[in-house]
Amino acid sequence: MKIISADYVLTMNAALDCIAQGAVLIDGSIIQAVDSLHKLTQRYPEVEIQHYADAVLMPGLINSHCHSGLLRGTAEGLPVWDWLQQYIDPMHRVLQANDAKVASYLCYAEALLSGTTTIVDMWRYMDGSAEAAKNLGIRAVLVPYVAEHPDHDYFETLDSNEALIQRWHQQANGRINVWVGLEHLFYAEPAALQRILKLSNDYQTGFHTHSNESRYDVAENLKRYGMRPIQTLEKLGLLDVPHCLLAHCVWTDAEEIKILRDHQVGVAHNPISNMKLASGAAPIVDMLAQGVAVGLGTDGEKENNNLDMFEEMKTASLLAKFSQLDAAALDSWSVCQMATSVGARALGMEKSIGSIEVGKYADMIAVDIATPRMTPLIDQGKLFNLHTNLVHAVQGQDVRMTMVNGEVVVKNGKLLHADLQDLIDQVNLAAPELFRRREQWLSRHGQAINELQNSF
Repeated sequence: MKIISADYVLTMNAALDCIAQGAVLIDGSIIQAVDSLHKLTQRYPEVEIQHYADAVLMPGLINSHCHSGLLRGTAEGLPVWDWLQQYIDPMHRVLQANDAKVASYLCYAEALLSGTTTIVDMWRYMDGSAEAAKNLGIRAVLVPYVAEHPDHDYFETLDSNEALIQRWHQQANGRINVWVGLEHLFYAEPAALQRILKLSNDYQTGFHTHSNESRYDVAENLKRYGMRPIQTLEKLGLLDVPHCLLAHCVWTDAEEIKILRDHQVGVAHNPISNMKLASGAAPIVDMLAQGVAVGLGTDGEKENNNLDMFEEMKTASLLAKFSQLDAAALDSWSVCQMATSVGARALGMEKSIGSIEVGKYADMIAVDIATPRMTPLIDQGKLFNLHTNLVHAVQGQDVRMTMVNGEVVVKNGKLLHADLQDLIDQVNLAAPELFRRREQWLSRHGQAINELQNSF
């Protein structure tokens, strides 16, 4: 056993308790007690203490939607469907297994260094992603980028998705979960949609896809299915799998929000991506008011362009205030919950992660409070501002320690299980070759891309 303590322990439990000079007793990977340091040392005088001075201990952040990748800063200036056709799909046509692996290593390292302990990653060749998650120590929900349609035969398949479940689901001491994935409803034929339902139920695992991301998404779904996207997913039975998580949900109407609530579907809100790709502002305030579990996600490195969940928290709050023309919209406590406890519920994992509580996994981070960004810190009374500073001031670089499953994987801001510079070097070697192959493919097939765009 060990005791981890800090100036403050922000539990993110239902009461939002914040314990000054707080401490957490951990046995292996599980939290056994949460109290003041004084009380825990009295009860467990023989247990070793690791104290983080000038820090707040809080639950690790949950990134509910991400894509590993190598395109950071090279896929700019287009709305989502043009962006997919011109930048992303051609990349997938030439992506190789090693590209995918080194991308996951670097993205998971970036996530851990900035305080993310759980990441939902929709990506390719995910044996490499599983290796990265296992070795670096992150908790990962791996979701293969599946397409089962003749026009999109260059993604993962349901066969490869099932094989990944068989190899990696619940591996690495339970840190790795594999879900059934689908790039988008349009990327699957009817038989494949039924197989997704069967796989999710047979393996009792989650299902994750993009939905209602753009106005085109809704209009095209109305044309193809005669109903809106979330209504279509409901009719297909895909909202009744063991757990369903939908990314974006920007263009949802009141009826669709009721469907999400009634089927206990999780939503991954990606404010920076939605702003950058000019997709719109999701009705998050309405969803939360209806009781929908809404988590936060960075989306991919190419549409963000970083994986800093603290930045995502601030942006989520500001976008809600701006789009609602209401300075009180999406307050700081609500945003903190989206990144932790409510984010865990969006993943269907609220019983095991998302707050510092007895019986949950010890997924925690220590955030530096001895910075200009956290000053002044007022820890009591009506001016209490710890949560507000975490949302509106802290940056990922302020994370000093990251712990997953009771194991420290980032210490003093340094990655412990890999050399960060080596991971950077590997990506810098792989990316130019990937760009070269993509350019070659585009030079041969550019006309086909234009025709495909015109067909949508």
